Amino acid sequence: MSNGHSFREAPQSLFDSDEAPIMPQPGGGKPPSYIADHRQRLRERFMAGGAAAMPDYELLELVLFRAIPRRDVKPLARHLLEAFGDFNRVLTAPRERLAQIKGVGDAVITDLKVVEAAAHRMARSRVLQKHVISSWDAILDYCHTTMAHRETEQFRVLYLDRKNTLIADEEQAKGTVDHVPVYPREVAKRALELNASALILVHNHPSGDPTPSQADIDMTAQVQAACTALGLVLHDHLIIGKSRELSFRAERYL
Repeated sequence: MSNGHSFREAPQSLFDSDEAPIMPQPGGGKPPSYIADHRQRLRERFMAGGAAAMPDYELLELVLFRAIPRRDVKPLARHLLEAFGDFNRVLTAPRERLAQIKGVGDAVITDLKVVEAAAHRMARSRVLQKHVISSWDAILDYCHTTMAHRETEQFRVLYLDRKNTLIADEEQAKGTVDHVPVYPREVAKRALELNASALILVHNHPSGDPTPSQADIDMTAQVQAACTALGLVLHDHLIIGKSRELSFRAERYL
């Protein structure tokens, strides 16, 4: 039905819709054209081949384009990678650490954290309300995505119902680079509140080595004792390292 108005969708670039235009620099000089050309080439390569076609620093450049529209961002991308190690560690770096890098302001930090949050949410959507056994690879992928590149320890609990469907994933505590406080009774109490029947413990080792410490082993035994007293099942305790994980069940700690 026509009402006298014509609505037409204007062609838009996936990336350019809200990026500020490259503006003339002080003194009347124009920014060098290679900046715009370089950005266009990277975008075209990304659209043609995806992330697999790009090294970490170029993928990071694509993220930085939106926050820094009028400047060559390659030096900053390389500086961030030198400071934190790889693309994933840049995304998961604490805000205060990012802010210490010259050239990183609120806009850059916000865009990095949006990308991190999107990755976590996508990985989480693949495991919540799914059967644990049939979704085990997705669960491991989720744990690695959210925890493997953190600079400090984090302790999470995956709560399952009687059919071993994942009904909740909750962060219980954060800690230092080599310690996180865990309260076994609180873990078991929360399971009862959620009407869960079983649980999986997960925490990361920022060192990258998932070998359990004696403190990890003792804490797991305490959680298992609390679960047994309340009729709950502790399926496993996963320690997430940088490139691999360790299962207490597979290694016969449980």
